[in-house]
Amino acid sequence: MRKYLLHICFPVLFALIISFVFAFQVSAFDKTDFEKAKDSNADLSGADLSNADLSEAYLIGAFLSRADLSGANLSDANLRKADLSEAYLSHANLKNADLSGAELYDANLRGADLTDADLEDADLSGAELYDANLRGADLYDADLSGANLRGAKLYGAFLNNANLKNAYLSGADLIYAYLSGADLRGADLYGAKLIYANLESAKLRGADLYGAFLNNANLSGACLSEANLSEVLGLNIEQLSKVETLYKAKLDPEL
Repeated sequence: MRKYLLHICFPVLFALIISFVFAFQVSAFDKTDFEKAKDSNADLSGADLSNADLSEAYLIGAFLSRADLSGANLSDANLRKADLSEAYLSHANLKNADLSGAELYDANLRGADLTDADLEDADLSGAELYDANLRGADLYDADLSGANLRGAKLYGAFLNNANLKNAYLSGADLIYAYLSGADLRGADLYGAKLIYANLESAKLRGADLYGAFLNNANLSGACLSEANLSEVLGLNIEQLSKVETLYKAKLDPEL
């Protein structure tokens, strides 16, 4: 009987030992991987870092392409020149983060908090930024071509010389935003709030500004050829007299 029990128990005991060793190795790997996530030049492509606390992390030049950082805390993190292409950053906290020169093309930043973040010269082409908070963010010279910024909060954001060609900005809050020299050709600005926005020398050829709010917006030297200015609110003759061109622009009869 004892021999029979030993025959049954040994495989079970062996399986338990193997399971324990495996669990320990996985735990150790996860810890190492998490610590690695705080190093510059770390390769974390495709890693699952969702909801991780990476606040103030030093991640200069890190490889985070296709990584899952949804809900992660990256406030005050240094991600300068990091590769976050196609990364999943939905609802991530990126307040005051340094993302200057970072690769964020095709990244998902839906609902992310980028308040006061430094995104100068960052590549955000094709990025998903629906309902993202970019209040006060520095997007000088950033590439946002084809990006989805519908409903985004860009109050007071710095978008000077930014590439917003064919970007989707319908319903976006661009009040007091700095857009001087920005390329907004073909952009969708349907119902966007551009109150007190600085659009000096901006390129708006073929842009759709239907129903946009342009109260006190600076349009000096702006190119509005072929732009749709139907049903815009707050636009007056004085503003229009300062634009570079209105060639083939669609205007309401009263203007």
